[in-house]
Amino acid sequence: MSNVELSLAPFTINDNGGGVTSPPNKRDSKQKSSHRIARFLITIGTALVSILLAWAMWVAYLGAPWTRDGQVRAYVVTMASEVAGRVVELPVADNQFVHKGELLMTIDPTDYRIAVSLAEAAVQQAQANAQNLEKEAKRRQELSTLSTSVEEKQSYESNALAARASYQQAVSNLDQARVNLDRTRILSPVDGYVTNLLTQIGDFATVGQRAIAIVDANSFWVDGYFEETSLEKIHEGDPAKIKLMGYSEIIHGHVGGLSRGINVPNAQPDQAGLASVNPIFTWVRLAQRVPVRIHIDQVPDGIRLVAGITATVQIDSEHGIAVSGMRATPKSSPEHDLKNPGGDLSKSVK
Repeated sequence: MSNVELSLAPFTINDNGGGVTSPPNKRDSKQKSSHRIARFLITIGTALVSILLAWAMWVAYLGAPWTRDGQVRAYVVTMASEVAGRVVELPVADNQFVHKGELLMTIDPTDYRIAVSLAEAAVQQAQANAQNLEKEAKRRQELSTLSTSVEEKQSYESNALAARASYQQAVSNLDQARVNLDRTRILSPVDGYVTNLLTQIGDFATVGQRAIAIVDANSFWVDGYFEETSLEKIHEGDPAKIKLMGYSEIIHGHVGGLSRGINVPNAQPDQAGLASVNPIFTWVRLAQRVPVRIHIDQVPDGIRLVAGITATVQIDSEHGIAVSGMRATPKSSPEHDLKNPGGDLSKSVK
């Protein structure tokens, strides 16, 4: 049985038991159309914002030189014994902070004290001998040629000069013995941290063999390995931002200098002294990376500088665009705080 609709304004009656329905409202149709327009505008706006963000990141990537290939560096002072002997005192421990002039290790001084005593006795003996020969030579010079010959006078004078030289040699040997005795006490030359300590009490220290290594707490810097295509925009003194892996705080610094040379494999000579040129030339040329030294100006509290850890480095450009979550500052007003170059590590150095 077909459906027959009887239209009676303003209602519609269906003969299939559907009941009476009202005609479509104009207000509802306007709301649906406005919703469609709003969704369209939101889609267009989202696309435009995405395009603008992508463009801004691309400009930032090209405008502000930055690299994730960076490392924290520091000078390591290697302490080696200048005298041989058994280690009898080791008052420091691994990773301990030491001040400049603090005792690190003591070598058995017994033999060197004896050497000083022997040298002192040799000095006294040489001095007495020199004084005696000088007096004899002086007496011979006062005699006339009737009592002594010219040859004898010259001989006594030569003996006095030789005795004086022997005395000077004995004094020098005494100074060397005292220096060797002082060298049995190895002192820290810098403020820093003892690292990788393997020496123990009872070990035999050999002359020139490394015994203790100290990381200089006041020598930390960052090496950023930038591509050669970014070097044009990097200048000495430019402000820099440093972000260490594992820390959210930003370390402030500035460009200290650019390396003037990197390794060139083609410049290495062979056994005959000829250049070894690589015959393979690829169409895709990778940019070389050049070390850029970043001087650390200020370290936030809580950051521990460790030589060798990874760092992200950004050189602030004139555009002032932030890269990698690091907020850029104007290039014209760098602020350098040189009082705390090592962060919380060097605060204890006073």
